[in-house]
Amino acid sequence: MPPSRRYRLSGSIDKLTNSIQNTISGDSFPTAVLPLTRADLKNITRKAGWQFGWAAESRLPDRQVYKLTIAGNSGIVQGLASLSDYTDHYYLHLVESAPFNLGKQKLYAGVPGNLSAFACKLAWDQGYEGIVAFQSKTQLIAHYENMLGATHIGGHKMVIFPLAALKLILRYFPVS
Repeated sequence: MPPSRRYRLSGSIDKLTNSIQNTISGDSFPTAVLPLTRADLKNITRKAGWQFGWAAESRLPDRQVYKLTIAGNSGIVQGLASLSDYTDHYYLHLVESAPFNLGKQKLYAGVPGNLSAFACKLAWDQGYEGIVAFQSKTQLIAHYENMLGATHIGGHKMVIFPLAALKLILRYFPVS
């Protein structure tokens, strides 16, 4: 992987919800996670406040980029995740909340947790027991251990193993 594409997850998990939660009203909204489309990229730019170059990320052949939306409203992207299928687990390269979901004035909480749970669900559905690996910034290792149940396996490497993955999956994608 070229050095310019080595990321360490740097976003904190603001809150584990069961969907995403409006920070003003406290109302929860069901979500949908869909593949990012070329049309979506028109509004997902650094100029619009996004931190990463998602157009370039979506063109990488080993990546799948997904958008989190409120169910029934796929035009407004709440957050994005970039994943790779490594044939026995998924690797989470990037997670980013929409600019309006950052900071003290964020509109919705729960976006990063929702996208992390989606990565686990994808890994579970693929037969990988929900295993998801990622690199963390040093100062967030304990945070990801506490919030996601991830295990620090050395250096900046972290893994969400099956039991923690199942807890996240069931929180965000309950069996009906």
